[in-house]
Amino acid sequence: MKKYKRTSLNKKVLKSIVIFAVVLIITTGALVCIQYYYNQVNNYSKQAFDFARTAANVIDGDRVLGYVETEEKDDYYYEILNFLNATQYETDLKYYYVFVPYEDDLVYVWDAVNVQGACELGQHEEYMSEESKAATFDVFRQDPPEKISIQKDKTYGHIASAYSPIFNSAGDPVAVVGVDLSIPGFRKAIAMYMLLVVAAIFTITMIALTVFYSSVEKNIIKPISMLTKSTGEMINNLKSDKVIDIDIHTGDEIEELADAVKRMDGDLRDYISRLSAVTAEKERIGTELNVAKRIQESMLPNIFPPFPERSEFELFASMMPAKHVGGDFYDFFMVDDKHIALVMADVSGKGVPAALFMAIAKVLIKTSVQAERGPAETLERVNNQLLEGNDTGLFVTVWLAVIDITTGKGIAANAGHMHPALRRKGGQYELVKYRHSPAVATIEGIPFKEHEFELRQGDAVFVYTDGVTEATNTEDELFGEDRLIEILNKHGDEGTAALLPAVKEAIDDFVGDAPQFDDITMLIFNYKGIE
Repeated sequence: MKKYKRTSLNKKVLKSIVIFAVVLIITTGALVCIQYYYNQVNNYSKQAFDFARTAANVIDGDRVLGYVETEEKDDYYYEILNFLNATQYETDLKYYYVFVPYEDDLVYVWDAVNVQGACELGQHEEYMSEESKAATFDVFRQDPPEKISIQKDKTYGHIASAYSPIFNSAGDPVAVVGVDLSIPGFRKAIAMYMLLVVAAIFTITMIALTVFYSSVEKNIIKPISMLTKSTGEMINNLKSDKVIDIDIHTGDEIEELADAVKRMDGDLRDYISRLSAVTAEKERIGTELNVAKRIQESMLPNIFPPFPERSEFELFASMMPAKHVGGDFYDFFMVDDKHIALVMADVSGKGVPAALFMAIAKVLIKTSVQAERGPAETLERVNNQLLEGNDTGLFVTVWLAVIDITTGKGIAANAGHMHPALRRKGGQYELVKYRHSPAVATIEGIPFKEHEFELRQGDAVFVYTDGVTEATNTEDELFGEDRLIEILNKHGDEGTAALLPAVKEAIDDFVGDAPQFDDITMLIFNYKGIE
């Protein structure tokens, strides 16, 4: 992951203020200077128009064409010339003239003489730019009625040129008055004004932003820095009695945040204290459960083959416990030299109570069978014993069988347990279904039924708990009896020792990532008989 360099909030605010100030100064300065420029242009344009209109109103339009046609000057001609000369002399006018447009030619009538090279009556215009000539013809044609333009002259700098028509008594345009007004120091004035404006804006902006930054630093940056420092101290001081001290009084959400951080410090300390106590208790309980689990597992016979000196049978069993201490158990033991007892049981519930109940039931069953009591009598006796003081309501399902290993004859009792699976030599596993007795430790004084069976050489019995058939996958499907029988028949010829791992592997493949909620306990007894 790419690591980015961190920048302090103080630097970010300063950087933002500088950028804002630069943009503000440039934008405001440019807008103000543009406005000033157009104001100056409008002022000079108005002056130029005033001169052009004044001359157009003073000059008698009925006499203009006569001067051009005769090129003779009279007193009125000189009167107008003196007016133009005097006006030009007293102002910044550079050119003040009157001419008559003829197709693509301009003929002078009057031209102020203050300027060297003034044109005489009847002289044709040879120096005017094409743009100015076009403007003159446009005004003469009244399209537009009047016109103003700002141009830069090599000699006089910026010039404001205005054109206004002269009309005769019939209202027809006969000539055009042209005025070229000098705009002295125009560029310099703009530059000076811009400098003053930028300086003023810069000064005002810096003062305003300085005040703004001081306020931000006081009310936001410093409080946030203090909060950052305090939260760091809060983590470091959790193991000590020192609490964080945040003195922030901004009167806004930051002060509320500071108060929340102080409350969080107290709440976190209280939570950690309670969590430590709970964690210690859970660790203690976990340790006790692990010990109980190991004790439970150690109570089950786990050395296989269990009776290597006996050739009459093969026996394997396994229990794969779930995460918690459970109540499944199996057992097998020699009652005497000729008889073996097989036990498969499942205590209701989980946890330590079920494990203790399982241990008591296992001992009681073994003790009763070893006293040469049959399966039914044993379950009746154990049922009454377990009901004494059974306030938890726990019970245990049990399949119990005693087999004569010399003849293969056996007696079994089923107290609410799963149906065993029987495989005759060379045949298929099938569930042996018959009516069960109630589970042990449910009803006091009830009798338990037992039935006789006979195993022949090569027959096998498979018993298990509901953790096998009720194993559930991620789609809430049960493993079920049909899948169990299918797996047993698929691997039935692979040998007694290989059968239980094959069943467990099939269960694991079926369950997948779903958690194991119950113990998986199995036992296989393969009768070989006496050879």
